[in-house]
Amino acid sequence: MNLRGFLALLPSRADYRAVPRTWRGDLLAGVTVGIVALPLALAFGVSSGAGAESGLVTAIIAGIVAAIFGGSNVQVSGPTGAMVVVLAPIMASQGTGALALICLLAGVMVLLAGILRLGRTISYIPWPVIEGFTLGIAVIIFLQQVPTATGTKPGESTNAAVAAVQSLMTVSWPKLGWSLLLVAIVVAIMLVSVKVAPKFPGSLLAIVATGFLAAVLGLPVDVIGELPSGLPAPTLPDFSHTGSLLGPALAVAALAAIESLLAARVAASISHTGPYDADRELVGQGLASIASGLFGGMPATGAIARTAVSIRAGARTRVAAIVHALLLLLIVFVGASVVSHIPLAALAGVLMVTSCRMIAPSTVRAVMGSTRSDAVVFIITAIVTVSVDLIYAVLIGLLAAGFFALRQLAKASGVHREELPGAAQPGDERIAVFRLEGALFFGAAERMLERVSTLQGIEVVVIRMSQLQILDATGAQVITDMIVSLERRGITVLVKGIQPQHLRVAERVGVLASLRHQNHLFEDLPAAAAHARTHIAGAAGRV
Repeated sequence: MNLRGFLALLPSRADYRAVPRTWRGDLLAGVTVGIVALPLALAFGVSSGAGAESGLVTAIIAGIVAAIFGGSNVQVSGPTGAMVVVLAPIMASQGTGALALICLLAGVMVLLAGILRLGRTISYIPWPVIEGFTLGIAVIIFLQQVPTATGTKPGESTNAAVAAVQSLMTVSWPKLGWSLLLVAIVVAIMLVSVKVAPKFPGSLLAIVATGFLAAVLGLPVDVIGELPSGLPAPTLPDFSHTGSLLGPALAVAALAAIESLLAARVAASISHTGPYDADRELVGQGLASIASGLFGGMPATGAIARTAVSIRAGARTRVAAIVHALLLLLIVFVGASVVSHIPLAALAGVLMVTSCRMIAPSTVRAVMGSTRSDAVVFIITAIVTVSVDLIYAVLIGLLAAGFFALRQLAKASGVHREELPGAAQPGDERIAVFRLEGALFFGAAERMLERVSTLQGIEVVVIRMSQLQILDATGAQVITDMIVSLERRGITVLVKGIQPQHLRVAERVGVLASLRHQNHLFEDLPAAAAHARTHIAGAAGRV
């Protein structure tokens, strides 16, 4: 990487050029999204197993670092539902002591991905995979809230669905009834607020209302508990377990990169705040996770919902995301004692509503109604996400999408027999002209070989390659095998119109070397046809 490329990954004065014109909107947006982020940060921290304090620390530290170093002008970063889905089983198996090291390792991996310019790879993930992944995450987040929403003990299984069922086996009254009541109140307030006052943070109102109710009535429900009235001091993690945590850290890093780039891309599409730099975004998110881990936080990603709230509230520069983090920091310093009395069931209700809003029914209908292959990819990705693992879900979704894409490409490819140009001449029936079109790759090559190998009563074959758009090594090898096979049967093969971009692979694999003579390669069809007719006439004369 040259110096200019490296400097492009760092903050610059240009990031704040528009602030003199936009600071009022940025300030309002920062306050708005900060209020929205507070209950989510607490809920995601609790749901992940890292604790409410960890969620707040992540929103503050990672939020500031990602806003300054990231590649989006309006991205809001912090703890997210997708990260909770990955992190919760890791915390259950490795313990909270591994959190700092996982943050550090994952952050370094994401940082290196940005430095190596891997940001644009997100464009290779198909839309059905993204939506199936999102639907699966939404289902898992909802299921993960079942123990908290019912006031029961979390299940032992690492699968969210199984763990939810296991937790229901430990229900007890009256705790179950009061917990469900608080969840119902949260859901009702959030749903009504969307209709009555769409811009008002209904989740915050729901948290305040249920917290007040639980405190006044002395309800027997679990609460967040004591929180520190400030940020913890930064500490280095214990590196002795690095080897055993590389796998979990890689999963966290992959998710952090994918979700952050998706969020940044969505933000760029819904706002006129300038394009985003995918590689710089990875650098910023990597540094954010590293910083978060040093202060006891969780791995961070870009948050699509909070980013959208910020944009709708008037955010135009990264100042909005910085203000959001500073507001949360202020709440930690002056309101920690109040926050500690928030019922956990209320946070579960917030996340249940959030999970239901993660993917719109119209989106599901659009994917399912597009093509059969897209619908299958969408369903497979969602099922694997819920039943197996998020990273495997993306990989399997990509494989499924690739399979269907290659099958469609193979169907669009063809081998067509044509008539010889010009007036018909005696002997033309012993000449076969085949036009290859579309893509001749490993998925379509065998079909061409089967078509040509069944020829009977033919003495010359002309293969037209000028309409061929894609030729890989397998396709070139099939052409070579076909030429060799035909020549062994005494059939002369002429090749016409190899495109310049295909010439190298055709030369290296052996297409040209397999021809009987170098003069059997032509640039236009009339010349090839004339040579074929001459060959037939010469063979007739010899008879």
